[in-house]
Amino acid sequence: MKLRDEMPELDGATKWLNSDGVTKSNLIGDKPTLIHFWSVSCGLCKEAMPNVNEFRDEYKDQLNVVAVHMPRSEKDLDLDQVEEVAQEHDITQPIFVDNTHALTDAFENEHVPSYYVFDKDGLLRHRQAGGGGMKMLRKRVNRVLGIKE
Repeated sequence: MKLRDEMPELDGATKWLNSDGVTKSNLIGDKPTLIHFWSVSCGLCKEAMPNVNEFRDEYKDQLNVVAVHMPRSEKDLDLDQVEEVAQEHDITQPIFVDNTHALTDAFENEHVPSYYVFDKDGLLRHRQAGGGGMKMLRKRVNRVLGIKE
């Protein structure tokens, strides 16, 4: 995805966790959205999760947060394991389980963890991959929210 691209439809979930499902129309128009990709087999994802959860909690009234579980191997397809790791790491936001890579492909995403920040109109304003860079992510989220630092 390129900056200013429109958010893809959130179609093709193997299963939704913590939600009956979220649609693009649920997210657009209301407030900006952070969509983060992670995997149960990704150590960096697990290390970054407390920071993502902090974002979710700190910005809960200003920012939609959706997790996407992107399997990296056959082992990662186990739904019970995904649920278990989500509970262990306090991932309470809606989780799109993407066992067929439907959303991963729609986002052209290749890495976990990775983060996509969309403005309230559903246009991509920031994307980044890797475990670090939370300071930059916060800066971009604040910019989209109109918060001066």
